[in-house]
Amino acid sequence: MKKIILTGGGTAGHVTPNIAMLPALKDAGYEVSYIGSYQGMEKELIEAQNIPYYGISSGKLRRYFDWKNFSDPLKVLKGYRQAIRLMKKLKPDIVFSKGGFVSVPVVLAAKHCRIPAIIHESDITPGLANRIAIRGAKKVCCNFPETIKYLPEGKAVLTGSPIRQELLTGDPDKARRLCRFADASKPVLLVVGGSSGSKKINDAVRGVLPELLKTYCVVHLCGKGNLDPSLKEQAGYAQLEYAREELRDLFALANLVISRAGANSICELLALHKPNILIPLSAAASRGDQILNARSFEKQGFSYVLEEESLTGPTLLKAVETVYRSRDSYRKTMAESSQMDSIRTILDLIEKEARS
Repeated sequence: MKKIILTGGGTAGHVTPNIAMLPALKDAGYEVSYIGSYQGMEKELIEAQNIPYYGISSGKLRRYFDWKNFSDPLKVLKGYRQAIRLMKKLKPDIVFSKGGFVSVPVVLAAKHCRIPAIIHESDITPGLANRIAIRGAKKVCCNFPETIKYLPEGKAVLTGSPIRQELLTGDPDKARRLCRFADASKPVLLVVGGSSGSKKINDAVRGVLPELLKTYCVVHLCGKGNLDPSLKEQAGYAQLEYAREELRDLFALANLVISRAGANSICELLALHKPNILIPLSAAASRGDQILNARSFEKQGFSYVLEEESLTGPTLLKAVETVYRSRDSYRKTMAESSQMDSIRTILDLIEKEARS
């Protein structure tokens, strides 16, 4: 049987595309193992898929001064040695990495053991972890045409991002019952602030909630610990800390989505043809990758972008009105896009590069 090691962790965006690949990999006859950090969020997500999970030491690579910069390289070196031992034990034909700092020692260990590795870069510009890991990769998959110029010649492959196929099979009636929306005539606005939520988005939405509820039912995924008890019984408003299996049903119900601009999230919106407003994480709180992602989607006609610095009640209401009025145009543009069968494209690449 063919063997593959998947790696990636730190955020859900570094794990869910790997999970999306699992059915196709199993159908293709691969025995799948996963290498992640000892207690990263990837551990729980992968073990729930009944995939053998191996934890290794992991340190964060920072661009700024921190006392941990002196100790974390030792953790990375330890992780590298552990990954080499796992390569020799598991004997994979190939490694597929979705990024995150834990993936760096895994990809470099694969190179040391002469095992081909493919990595996937979600954002327009590669993050620090992938920039280091690229030297150990045979190919680099990417989501955006703009990314190719940042990658070594001959390594870049435009694949798009693997999308969980279950997201395409949601039941809007189940979501309506979950949210207890009695008025089926109102369109539904879904607000997704990321896995940990966004105070700025939460505050902006709740600040104009009375105005929104005149026209829409609102589903608000506000992040862990961010529920507002005073709004618990507000008719037409459903607030959840997060959604797992229910997410596909909520997407099926939604007529319009407000979202951060993480690469995997916006690729899901594109695949679902959901008119959307993107509020990218500001450059002050990130390396600016979400801003670049959002602008690329805006340029292609897939999204309306509202910068976090410009987010107020009135600008949010204007954005919602503009996008909903033009919803058919957004859907048409997304439906006509050259959205690729990313899973098949990546699987073909894995089959081609796998060690025989």
